[in-house]
Amino acid sequence: MKKLVIFTGAGISAESGLKTFRDADGLWEGFDVHEVATPRGWKKNPELVLRFYNERRQNVKDAKPNKAHEIIAELEQFFNVHVITQNIDDLHERAGSKNILHLHGEIFKMRSEKNDAIIYPISGDINVGDIAPDGFQLRPHIVWFEEPVPMMDDALLLASMADIFVVVGTSLVVYPAASILNYLAPSTPVIVVDKKVPKVNRKNVTNIEMPATEGMEELKKILFEKYI
Repeated sequence: MKKLVIFTGAGISAESGLKTFRDADGLWEGFDVHEVATPRGWKKNPELVLRFYNERRQNVKDAKPNKAHEIIAELEQFFNVHVITQNIDDLHERAGSKNILHLHGEIFKMRSEKNDAIIYPISGDINVGDIAPDGFQLRPHIVWFEEPVPMMDDALLLASMADIFVVVGTSLVVYPAASILNYLAPSTPVIVVDKKVPKVNRKNVTNIEMPATEGMEELKKILFEKYI
């Protein structure tokens, strides 16, 4: 089976009711991202940061996978599918996808603020005073702005091995994640699904300018016509 690598962003989860990570005004759910999504914000006010992510965790619990997530899972019957997602939710997992790499962390995990290898599942809230075994405060297992992206090398390797590369619901403006297309083989076809398609400076690009749920239906037709 051909290796189909699908790179997803906030646009795919927006149709499940989850707000995009970063809108043009630099706000996320009304909060300045620098206050809730940077190491500086954490150091300044950990209680605010924990409250913010506790709310996001509840939002994700209340959300359901949409048709776009479900189609990605269905494609595993026909392709060797790997999902690289910028999203911190678990909607791909709940839709049934098996191979998922979370670039920016996962809302249902927490870790020591000093040791990113000490990671635990979390379904409820994290509070100030919740301590990891190493004696340090627990924080969300999220990659914040100004932090390195530990899974980036794995994502680039996957991209370099793709037979077909699909981009769904991402503006391709957040780096280093947006650099992933630079690591594709020159001959790899790229299909971009977004209600406002970002510019991709490559040959062999197919644009589907639709919201993710509609666009993935169109993508499925293209994949079946060309590659099966």
